[in-house]
Amino acid sequence: MPEPSAPPTPPVPLAALLADTTLGLRLVAGLPGDAAGVPVHWVHTSEMADPYPYLLGGELLLTAGVQLVDAHADTYVRRVVEAGATALGFGVAPVYDTVPDSLADACDRHGLPLLEIPRRIPFTTVARGVWRLMAEARHRELRRVTEAQQGLAAAAARPDPVPAVLRQLAVRLGGRAVLFAPDGAELHATGRDPAPGSRTALVRLARVVNPPGGVSAPASATDTVGDARLAAYALGGGQGLVLGVAAGGREAGDHTVTGVAVVLLSLLTAPHQGAAEAARSAALVRLLLGAEPAEAAPLLGPGPWTVVHAHGGATPFAASALAAALGSALAETDGVTVRVLTDRPVTAQPGWTLGVSAPAGPAALAEADTHARRALRHAAATRTDLVRHREPGPDALTALVPPEEAAAHARARLAPIAGSPALTETLRTWLSLHGSWDRTAVALAVHRNTVRQRVARCAALLDADLDETDVRMDLWFALRRL
Repeated sequence: MPEPSAPPTPPVPLAALLADTTLGLRLVAGLPGDAAGVPVHWVHTSEMADPYPYLLGGELLLTAGVQLVDAHADTYVRRVVEAGATALGFGVAPVYDTVPDSLADACDRHGLPLLEIPRRIPFTTVARGVWRLMAEARHRELRRVTEAQQGLAAAAARPDPVPAVLRQLAVRLGGRAVLFAPDGAELHATGRDPAPGSRTALVRLARVVNPPGGVSAPASATDTVGDARLAAYALGGGQGLVLGVAAGGREAGDHTVTGVAVVLLSLLTAPHQGAAEAARSAALVRLLLGAEPAEAAPLLGPGPWTVVHAHGGATPFAASALAAALGSALAETDGVTVRVLTDRPVTAQPGWTLGVSAPAGPAALAEADTHARRALRHAAATRTDLVRHREPGPDALTALVPPEEAAAHARARLAPIAGSPALTETLRTWLSLHGSWDRTAVALAVHRNTVRQRVARCAALLDADLDETDVRMDLWFALRRL
């Protein structure tokens, strides 16, 4: 049976289940000395005589033996193993008082770990235990990735950034990291070889992604030597450089950590990169987001481009790490907010709160910057990792009012507060958050009493009863057209 694709959550070692005293599971057969490291990817319960057609592989299969017959125990276990299940959990109630000897003998013969589930433990409790351990493993993975990203970003800011990033990557992966020249020679290497022969195999793997003669090649390649896992990645920048890594094992998050290193090394090894280039990138971001469309287009290309505003780390190192994670070199920070300009899809990043504009061309970058800032405020107010700006959909009112008349109405309706950006933005944010004082205060980074005072001032200047739904709708329409 082909190896099943892994689920998005990390597997749970069988040892972790056995160590959970609340479950009381006991390993009674099937490789007792080696079964602790068996990975459990999910849980499935079945009382079928042959569960093979319904297994994906990687399961802890739970059964009470409703249809188990001693004469067929060996066939049952053989089929479970062929289906790819990693362990069998047997409940000693209500059908059997103890685990049948025929089942234990069959599990020993086929090397399938057999767990005894106590009478007092329902199968749902075992399943919940597995999901809880998976959630804990996922949390550890995210924390490890975040720490690795920060370490790699700090290494990239050192005077010798390329060797520093390689050292940090080798430490994080527990193996060896190498930067290969276009001819296959080692430019920089650090760490330990995880297995005999891994160094030679890594050289061969590097040639797969950078073959001689300019032959078309994949961007990455992987291999194994013994217990060591090898990978090679072609770096961007057109220099023909390759990153090779050899790790003694595989931990959750390794691919993400290596991906950040690939982006950083691609930026660092590109022509004219370094601290001065990072400063230039930050200045370019500020220029592009404030430039006239005619000035931005030649520098940036047609796009589309996405503007990201982020909270989570306001140092240049943190800005570089976020930019690398988003596949961009265009990042800057004002000491509070990080702004990134990217042409890649934007996903949530561990430890960051993101406001993301809609993709836009150079002519709309300034507007996209405003949208990203507002989206970040909403993300902070609603405690959401990522909020994307969405243009309001067409409605009957918008369709009936010509744009020039809508704009004239907006100017006239909001004239009393038009001279105060603080009042205008407070009213816009307060209405968008359905009149929530607390969320508006978080979004604007002011005290809730300040929000109350500003909204009250708006109501007085506009001569409006903001408790009336019709009034709120009219003002919202005007603010959208302002």
